[in-house]
Amino acid sequence: MKYNALTALTAKSLPPGKHADGQGLWLIKSRKQAGKWILRLTVSGKRREMGLGRWPDVSLSEARETAAAARRKLRSGVDPIESRASERHRPAPLTIRQAVQGCFEAKQAELKNDGAAGRWRSPLDKHVLPKIGEMAIEDLDQHQIKAVLEPIWHTKPEAARKAANRINLTLKFAAAMGLNVDLQAVMKTRALLGKQRHESTHIPSLPYRELPAFYSMLSERTHQTACLALRFLILTCTRTSEVRLARYEEIEGGLWIIPAQRTKTGVEHRVPLVRPMLELIKQTRVGNPHPHLFTTVRANPLSDAAMSKFMREEGLEARPHGFRATFRTWVEEQTDTPFEVKEAVLGHSVDKGVVAAYQRSDRLEKRRKLMQKWADFVLGVG
Repeated sequence: MKYNALTALTAKSLPPGKHADGQGLWLIKSRKQAGKWILRLTVSGKRREMGLGRWPDVSLSEARETAAAARRKLRSGVDPIESRASERHRPAPLTIRQAVQGCFEAKQAELKNDGAAGRWRSPLDKHVLPKIGEMAIEDLDQHQIKAVLEPIWHTKPEAARKAANRINLTLKFAAAMGLNVDLQAVMKTRALLGKQRHESTHIPSLPYRELPAFYSMLSERTHQTACLALRFLILTCTRTSEVRLARYEEIEGGLWIIPAQRTKTGVEHRVPLVRPMLELIKQTRVGNPHPHLFTTVRANPLSDAAMSKFMREEGLEARPHGFRATFRTWVEEQTDTPFEVKEAVLGHSVDKGVVAAYQRSDRLEKRRKLMQKWADFVLGVG
């Protein structure tokens, strides 16, 4: 049979029917203006037909190229028809965005409140996924990671560190799925970027000797919710988020029970309430019908910036979270309180392993006595 028997011009003029181009390539015309290409092959001793697309959408030259590629596969022992079927059913490559989501879902049980706050994903959502989220995870290497982390490597070192950590976990997740990823990509990225210049700094705190005067000033600002919240924060030595979102239903007699989902450790924290704290709680109830102790004029919980904003406007370098350090310094220098009690006030876990299995007290009564001493100091009593 003649090879390359057809031309683009003759293909248009041919009547309906079967027309051979050679080497098994046929143009099957259903009508003068439309048809399809097929390639006849002998695979494992059996005659097979492989469709190559519609004519004239697929040109003669394209059909010949596809046919030639199929014949090359057949000569190398590969069934071109089965090979094409496998490629059509092959799933789309897993993107970095999809891999991150899968990794996040696998880790949710380990995260506080199932990661609802978004802190685990935040570094990736902000700095990584907008740039390379649609790239296949199997194509990710140290050069792409370097490109997205380099702008923040020294200026936002903590965000860069967390992003690198999350990428590393995502690559491990993808490897567990059986994908061909470079598990050393993050390590190589760190080698390319070098040591971070920025040094972490502690949140500024107020020296404990200056605290009674500051608390006295707050006590005079009875009309400002931020001042009430700061007073409660100082007396209880709790975190700003715990104070901002404190609810009356969490107050039970002489205790403030912070539920596990609102603590940093993910463990319920009982705060002993001594008299100045209870009096402050009564003060917050005046004209406040809402469930939260500290609310805005729109009945929302106090914003996360309100207390910091007040201190900044007062010209203070110290910030609200720093009062925990103020307490920790005072209790270390001015009392002989055991280490475990001091740490328990701050909600830190100090009992590990076997000790934790048997020591189940949260040292509540010891903490209550210490909190009374602290309140007396803050209020300038005695």
